[in-house]
Amino acid sequence: MAKNDKKKSNWRDKYRFSVINDTTFEEVWRVRLTQYNAFLLITSLVLFIIGATTSLIAFTNLREFIPGYPDVTMRRNILMSAIRLDSLDRELALRDKYFANLNAIVSGNEPVDLFSVQDTSRNYKGITFRNTPEDSALRARVEKEERYNLTLGPTSLESVTSLAGLHFFPPVKGIVSGKYDVRTKHFGTDIVTKPKSPVSATLDGTVIFTGWTMETGFVIELQHPNNIVSVYKHNASLLKETGDLVRAGEAISIVGDSGELYTSGPHLHFEIWYKGSPLDPEKHIFF
Repeated sequence: MAKNDKKKSNWRDKYRFSVINDTTFEEVWRVRLTQYNAFLLITSLVLFIIGATTSLIAFTNLREFIPGYPDVTMRRNILMSAIRLDSLDRELALRDKYFANLNAIVSGNEPVDLFSVQDTSRNYKGITFRNTPEDSALRARVEKEERYNLTLGPTSLESVTSLAGLHFFPPVKGIVSGKYDVRTKHFGTDIVTKPKSPVSATLDGTVIFTGWTMETGFVIELQHPNNIVSVYKHNASLLKETGDLVRAGEAISIVGDSGELYTSGPHLHFEIWYKGSPLDPEKHIFF
């Protein structure tokens, strides 16, 4: 049998790649490679190109040219919208909790989220409270300053049989554009007056609520003696905060037309509530 002298190809066989001048046939450049080395070289070159392209897209602004990829401004707006949505959700939860507690307090019940955690490792039965000289001096000074104040101090509900003896300070002077009507659930009086006019407190009291609602805009509510609550809606801005003490006639807000519903121009929506029931303001105040 004839022997085949043809040599089989091998990965280690060397090959030469030359660049020759076509005129002088002079060898200008050459390189010797094996199939194995050529494969490694081509693979490394491909991986380098892939890595360089990925890095350019990932760490430069070239990625913004990819269809559907958001630019810097869009991503910033998305992030800010997510933050605002989270804050709004938290504020709505706090507002709902506040209104639930306020309704419970007005109804004479305990707040819905009232709870207390007592430290069981301590003995609270042996605690005694003593008056210090500083406390006595403070009490004496406060009693002396408020001695002639007719609006402070305990007020017995039995002594107030009606509201005829109370003098309600008009919150604003103007024209009544909307009257009190229980049938349409309009529990207050709308008074049209000059824009940016100050709104005055109708009685001495304490601010129990300041906030903004979509329907009535900026709202402020005052708690007065004898279970009287006054409400002022559609304000342009509020001048007091929750917990502030106010006097009758003191400016508490500015007339406006805030709110997306129930308003057609600058005016004040004023309500009076007595023991949880609405009253007609025009029967007690001359606007």
